[in-house]
Amino acid sequence: MEGHLFAPRLEFEDYQPPAVALLASGGHSQIVHVKAWGDYETLGASIDDAAGEAFDKLARYMGLGYPGGPAIDTESDDGDPDAVAFPRALDDRPYDFSFSGLKTAVVTYLEKARDAGELPSRADVAASIQEAIVDVLVDKTFNAVDETGVEVVAGGGGVLANRRLRVRLAEEAEARGIGLFVPSPALCTDNGAMVAAVGVERLSTGAGPDPLDSDVDAGMRLGA
Repeated sequence: MEGHLFAPRLEFEDYQPPAVALLASGGHSQIVHVKAWGDYETLGASIDDAAGEAFDKLARYMGLGYPGGPAIDTESDDGDPDAVAFPRALDDRPYDFSFSGLKTAVVTYLEKARDAGELPSRADVAASIQEAIVDVLVDKTFNAVDETGVEVVAGGGGVLANRRLRVRLAEEAEARGIGLFVPSPALCTDNGAMVAAVGVERLSTGAGPDPLDSDVDAGMRLGA
């Protein structure tokens, strides 16, 4: 995840902390206060399904294929994002994410529609799913901006390739007069360049390399 945090540096020389970063990938959704390079505080994270998991599972259920993020993004082109009022969870937790309830709500909605013989437009459902996920990601990111007082927002991870999310982040950043640094879609997915950027930073500050016999911690958290 630190690699995704550094992905905007591959394209934007002006991207510098302090910043709030939205990291959203297939297995993770979290909001990080980047106080300085190497000094991170995780403000919020997924408590169940991450945004990418929700896209994948719901796209598969709807017969849109895998990966789900691009499939729903494309299917939503002709859809109405306000067609179905799917839930936005955890209003009382300003930085944490939960998308399992959305998954249940969509499945329940579609099952009832099938039983009633009133199948909705798949494009409308896709657009409504996408809007529900994007709403939460954007709202909670800017909750963190309000709390920390930073003037820079960054993003990384595969979900940041979503066109609607990119538009909404840009609109909100512009309205607030703050900087937004989101890498191009090709650099949102896992790539060696972003990891190399982390390595360059660590070498330049004397923080590495680690010994070859260092322990591996697959569950290591990014910041506190």
